[in-house]
Amino acid sequence: MDIDLSQFSQVFFEESIEGLAAMEAELLNLDVDNPDDEAINTIFRSAHSIKGGSGTFGFTAVANFTHLLETLLDEIRDGRRKMLPDHVDILLHSVDVLRGMLDALMAETEYSDPKLQELEQRLNEALGADSQTSSEATTDAEPVADTSANQIWRIRFIAGEHIMRCGNDPMLMFNELRDIGSLNVTLLTKEMPALDGYDPEACYLSWELELETDQPQEKIKEAFEWVEDECEISYEQVTTEPAEQEQAEAKTSAVVQTVTSKPQGTAKPKNTDGGSIRVSTEKIDMLINMVGELVITQAMLGQIGQQEEISQESVLMLQQGLEQLASHTRDLQESVMQIRMIPISFAFNRFPRLVRDTSQQLGKKVELIMKGEETELDKTVMEKIVDPMVHLVRNSLDHGLESPEDRVAKGKTETGSITLNAYHQGGNIVIEIIDDGAGLNTEKILNKAVEKGLVSPDEDLSDDAIHQLIFKPGFSTADAVSDLSGRGVGMDVVKRNIHELNGTIDLRSRKDEGSRFTIRLPLTLAILDGQLVRIGDHVYVVPLVSIYESLQVSQDRINRLSDEHELIRLRDEYVPVVKVFKEFGHHAEAQNIKDGLVMVVDNSNEKVGLLVDELLAQQQVVIKNLEDNYTRIPGVSGATILGNGTVALIIDVAGLVNLAGIGHSNEHAA
Repeated sequence: MDIDLSQFSQVFFEESIEGLAAMEAELLNLDVDNPDDEAINTIFRSAHSIKGGSGTFGFTAVANFTHLLETLLDEIRDGRRKMLPDHVDILLHSVDVLRGMLDALMAETEYSDPKLQELEQRLNEALGADSQTSSEATTDAEPVADTSANQIWRIRFIAGEHIMRCGNDPMLMFNELRDIGSLNVTLLTKEMPALDGYDPEACYLSWELELETDQPQEKIKEAFEWVEDECEISYEQVTTEPAEQEQAEAKTSAVVQTVTSKPQGTAKPKNTDGGSIRVSTEKIDMLINMVGELVITQAMLGQIGQQEEISQESVLMLQQGLEQLASHTRDLQESVMQIRMIPISFAFNRFPRLVRDTSQQLGKKVELIMKGEETELDKTVMEKIVDPMVHLVRNSLDHGLESPEDRVAKGKTETGSITLNAYHQGGNIVIEIIDDGAGLNTEKILNKAVEKGLVSPDEDLSDDAIHQLIFKPGFSTADAVSDLSGRGVGMDVVKRNIHELNGTIDLRSRKDEGSRFTIRLPLTLAILDGQLVRIGDHVYVVPLVSIYESLQVSQDRINRLSDEHELIRLRDEYVPVVKVFKEFGHHAEAQNIKDGLVMVVDNSNEKVGLLVDELLAQQQVVIKNLEDNYTRIPGVSGATILGNGTVALIIDVAGLVNLAGIGHSNEHAA
């Protein structure tokens, strides 16, 4: 039976990405002088699994490259070669190349990177080097059996019933054995089920294999490493005299060793930060139970609807059914959202490598501390917050942490620290990036801001206000352009990306004590807590997370700057007001600020007022993307459908403020 293996390729990609992550984590934690055997085995198994899977699916380039890694790791793990710092560097760069190759395969594009040939050359040189360290490693290790003479192995292979469903073809395993020796294969007839109980996708076969090879048992077992947990495999090594080899099939002189491997169960798969999410059966069962409750409620409401006359008792039953329906819908909504929630460790896990490589490049000693790794958030939010976090961590490494010499001169330890912390707070997730470096140079930031015309020389700003200037577009205090900083892009992009997620970013910094960036994000982008407002005949939604307060303003607290711009005095500060009806072209009841309500909202840590006619209800709304279904509209981040079936647009505060031209010029920005 021919099986289309392409249907399993996505699983292969996900498991390979997990394997590369495991390799990278073990390599980063590896003590080169005293490597842990289990760590080396974990790295080897990951490489071997990727090689085997890529060969199965016909990804030859990946299989050939991974074979070099596997060979190097095999020599290290059995003591024939000593682990060197250069090996760790080669393997880490190989992980990067393999990620690129897998990305190209998933995108169905060609992979071309000069690093591939460079690494292949380095691996071949490492494998071909007859170095003193390799000889010493072999001498110090346990005696290795002489494998120069061929040996005969008898292997009994009883396939697991579900082996074919997982994309594993026994013939491919046998071909791998043929690569290391001479193989005879005998099919054993196993008791077959009755025709009415026969599953065409199941495997009921077993084989007896006789392999003549000069390779050790570990090399033979590699062919079955992918399936050893779901199949029964036994190995018998047979010793024969040279004259007896022709009779080896008929007579066995001595059995030296027998090893049997039986199914041990399948490990629980982990989530992956790819194009899909693995969901536990527990969550699926919960959804099925909730759908069952909805079906029961639907049946009850349907029975009431079939009644010719609606009695008082029927009305009570209808009310009860609607309450149950609302309760079940809320529970179902929460459960569905839980399916999209994944631990933030999937974002955190890429930073140990980033910190290692960048700190080596900068000549700094850095300790990375990660907290709250099990804190969950929506997968979509996770994917979009990684790039801003990378910018912030790089910024802390480059600008924040001092060199070891400077730290010692300040009375600090020579090793700096960067802390990534995540936790839930209310309906948001809070992510902190903290360093114990020099803090922001307030004087240098202010001078650069004056030089660029962002502030006037005589303007009196607090330290915190000066620190916020680093988020201005094009702002940079770097003295020279490098791969890490100095191009004037980064921090403004960070802020914009976070605001697009309906989040906020806050900065606190103290000289010689360090800096703390605090990002607050909604747990999900699919559902929003919103305040409904009316502007003329139109209803809009304003995210609750953006709202400070709403108030009526008397005439004596209104100041006019021009025909287009007005301010209100709110306690000790002045707040610009956007007349929303003007920006969206509506006819509103409240044409003047004193006649309507001003909703004070957050715009990049600055307060802005929105003039509306009336506040309506607060409710959760399901966000629909306008760009996918229509086009991008300035000042609008999405849309939702209200309970009465009408469409309400969701206001993008930052976009609306830019549309009004506040903070840029007196001319309309549209």
